[in-house]
Amino acid sequence: MSATATRARGATARTLPAKRVRWADELFAWALRLCVGVAMLFLAALLVYVVVRGWPRLDGDLVTAYTSVIRPETAGARAAIIGTVWVIGFVALFCLPTGVLAAIYLEEYADRERWWNRLLELNIANLAAVPSIVFGILGLGFVARMLGLGFTVITASIVLSLLVLPIVIIAAREAIRAVPGSIREASYGLGATKWQTIWRQVLPAAVPGIATGSILALSRAAGEAAPLLLLGGLSFISFDPDGLFSRYTVLPIQIFGWISQSREEFQTLASAGIVVMLIVILAMNSTAIFIRNRYQNRR
Repeated sequence: MSATATRARGATARTLPAKRVRWADELFAWALRLCVGVAMLFLAALLVYVVVRGWPRLDGDLVTAYTSVIRPETAGARAAIIGTVWVIGFVALFCLPTGVLAAIYLEEYADRERWWNRLLELNIANLAAVPSIVFGILGLGFVARMLGLGFTVITASIVLSLLVLPIVIIAAREAIRAVPGSIREASYGLGATKWQTIWRQVLPAAVPGIATGSILALSRAAGEAAPLLLLGGLSFISFDPDGLFSRYTVLPIQIFGWISQSREEFQTLASAGIVVMLIVILAMNSTAIFIRNRYQNRR
């Protein structure tokens, strides 16, 4: 009886911690659900507030008319929308090829025992955490003044490219690193060179991750306002930017300018502008999800 009782007590002692662990897991899972629910509730409330506030100005004039400081009832964000397209288009042109090529070098060619490669990786990680206003100060002192490019589209594009370049590099490196090594070995076994393996096997397999990270980085650039406040984005623009060396404004700066006005009509106009910017960013994020799912289905 004594041995039987001892075994029963041992089994009970082993069962209780397992029950406590399961109870703790359930509690943690419900806490996570609660946090997500609260975040989604606040987000939905913010979206509803912005849409309701800006609904009277969600019309054709918002995207076809130029801004005005006298008649907010008919003012629009045409120059800001076109300026955003110009700036983000050149950000993509400058940043994406550079970021992907840098990721290929660091993952496929760089010798991690070399001090300069370790220094490069350290700098990329540090630049990803630098506040955006610091890039604005750098752009003002070096790009706009020392290089003489002024407060133009190309200045804004270069500075925003530097801002999101570490994000593109890190996302592309993770996507390339996630490609199984067996794909590379099979390609080498068939006689392919290193570059042929990267170009025809590794990069197609890494496209979903690269595209997702790149478009999310561009979405961040599209929503940045702090660096452009120092780079001429706050200018009153009543014309379409037409080139790299044209003056410009972008949607975040235009919304900031409207909110700064005291008249109620400008507050309504700013809310409508926020809705337009959210639609643009959501469209970019949806494109990233579509590209990722399409390439994942092909694999």
